[in-house]
Amino acid sequence: MDNIIRFASDSGETFTFLKPQMDPGQMFMSAGIVMLVVFGVLFLMYVLISLAGKAIAGISGSSKKSEAAAPAAAPVKAEPSVEDPGEEFSSGSLKLKGCDEKTAAMIMAIVSDNTGIPLSELIFKSIKLVDEN
Repeated sequence: MDNIIRFASDSGETFTFLKPQMDPGQMFMSAGIVMLVVFGVLFLMYVLISLAGKAIAGISGSSKKSEAAAPAAAPVKAEPSVEDPGEEFSSGSLKLKGCDEKTAAMIMAIVSDNTGIPLSELIFKSIKLVDEN
């Protein structure tokens, strides 16, 4: 630091922080160069991240293809589940033994609430009223 101060005093020039040392043209040129460098580095990072993403997608895509080939050997029949909110949901017939429909509906609602499973996912085959005697 002493060398810089000594150099400034030897050359006869003084410098202050308030007075610019460059003319406006040089300042704009320097600012433009700095901005170009910053945006160039950002663009380079964008390209590298895009290439890395494509490489990872290619690697994971090839592993997915090999995983997909294994289930193809043993096909599983999947039933299409098309739900129309306008239609009532029915999962077959329900046999009531010794109880009326209102009681059966209450029992199904209680089971659905206690288990936390929606009523549309439960299948009841029969409901039988049991005497406590």
